[in-house]
Amino acid sequence: MSRNLQEFLRKNMELAINDYGMIRPGDRILVGISGGQDSFALLRLLSLKKIFVPNDITLIPVHIDLGFDVNNYLQLEQLRLYFEKQYDEYLIEKSDIGPLAHSELNRLNPCFTCSRLRRKRLLKIAEMKGCTSIAFGHHKDDIIETLLINIFFGREISTMKARQTLFNGKFHIIRPLAYIWEEKIKAYSFQQGFPIIENKCPSSETSKRKFIKDLLNELASEHGQIKENIFKSLKHVKPDYLL
Repeated sequence: MSRNLQEFLRKNMELAINDYGMIRPGDRILVGISGGQDSFALLRLLSLKKIFVPNDITLIPVHIDLGFDVNNYLQLEQLRLYFEKQYDEYLIEKSDIGPLAHSELNRLNPCFTCSRLRRKRLLKIAEMKGCTSIAFGHHKDDIIETLLINIFFGREISTMKARQTLFNGKFHIIRPLAYIWEEKIKAYSFQQGFPIIENKCPSSETSKRKFIKDLLNELASEHGQIKENIFKSLKHVKPDYLL
């Protein structure tokens, strides 16, 4: 079962990579490791022997500790050992991004600020490490959740792109798990026993994303194809029927 699941995930990851031209031979790719199951699964799958995707790439896992737990030294040490056994280059960096995003000056939108500051730092590290691509572990659930978050709260129709170009091509954000549902990644992560870092963010249970995720799960319990339909609708946009 474990082998079959890994093969299913690898095939779907390679399909997304090829569909959007995410990886080229010789790429140096910074892999953003949040500490959650999605990013660990991405790193592992990218590290496997690939069939339809270039294998002569360099992966550099990077974890930015957001500063919610000042006593998580043991978890960070376990992460360091995990990286050290498998990768020639890696980086674990502590920061105060989380507390800063949740400070008195920014209580209205801490998630946006936290994400922006973390991404800004990852771009700096990518430049320092000579990487032109930054890979995130966002999956199909993240993509449709972001669509609804932006519609409900941002008053726009937009979502994450599978491949996004920044600064006139200097960097590319890639999301190789764009064709994979979260439940498959959860099952794979459980099988692999990744050194997951507990999420201590105070907004994790009250965020807009949590609200949308719960709403989608409730709808999907009554209409099994609803999430797949939302995802497919992103490729069937009719501009003539928009304002």
